[in-house]
Amino acid sequence: MNQHSPTDQRPWIAIPHLDHLWFQVAGTLCNLTCAHCFISCSPKNDSFGFLSLSDVQRRLEESVPLGVKEYYFTGGEPFLNPELTAILIETLRYGPATVLTNGTVLKDEWLTDLRAAEDASIYSLEFRVSIDGCSPEMNDPVRGAGTFARAMKGVAKLVQYGFLPIITAARVWPIEQDRAIVDRFLEVLRDAGYARPRLKILPTLHLGAEETRTHGYLPSERVTSDMLDGYDQSQLVCHHSRVVTDRGVHVCPILIESHGSVLGQTLSESLVPFAIEHGACTTCYEYGAICSNASSQPLGQEALG
Repeated sequence: MNQHSPTDQRPWIAIPHLDHLWFQVAGTLCNLTCAHCFISCSPKNDSFGFLSLSDVQRRLEESVPLGVKEYYFTGGEPFLNPELTAILIETLRYGPATVLTNGTVLKDEWLTDLRAAEDASIYSLEFRVSIDGCSPEMNDPVRGAGTFARAMKGVAKLVQYGFLPIITAARVWPIEQDRAIVDRFLEVLRDAGYARPRLKILPTLHLGAEETRTHGYLPSERVTSDMLDGYDQSQLVCHHSRVVTDRGVHVCPILIESHGSVLGQTLSESLVPFAIEHGACTTCYEYGAICSNASSQPLGQEALG
């Protein structure tokens, strides 16, 4: 656990308010094995376990006096958790919910129930679907053979049920190609029946499987205290978020496998400063808002059709 002393020169980030609460609801289990996954999720990775409905209910109750504004559900693939539909329905009693999915395992009965739950709630249910490119040739080498077609089918199913998913794509292409790829991606989504697509381009995180696919973070890629001078710290995930796993409450969804990421066993215990001394903190520093739905970045990071 991070210890903050007056003489410590590391860059520390305090959390003035817990706005976003994340749940690693499917642990590290996923039906896909993506070559760039920063926590190396796969059908065989059970290093983190599922969260049950009762686990989530307890944390939701904990979150109320803390004033949490939004809830996010990730994995692994969240829909591998057999209680996910019930979990999302319960969460809509507390606030807006977002589920991050690869879109390849969606079932009509789940979406029927979730459509009814959102209609009955004052809060919104968002879906974020990961598709890493505007074609099978771009996406499938990273996410697996046939996954582009399966994910696009999932997007069409979500649209059919009245949801407007945010398509998230990790930039597995040169940044200079952003404009052309965004334009083509929006065109492909419209052709698939998504009239006004929402698209969010994300940087890759050089952790887990991505370290093998490309490279890890260099020792020089670290945030310094001087870099925080005049910087809007609200752009950092750890400034307003925490994530629950079956091991406790961690600082952020990106660092759940990193040393010192568990800050406590309750939400209140986790609301302590954190030293952003990890390589991945530089990506968060540079791009900001990479985990939340919103983005302050120009086109190439987020685009609306």
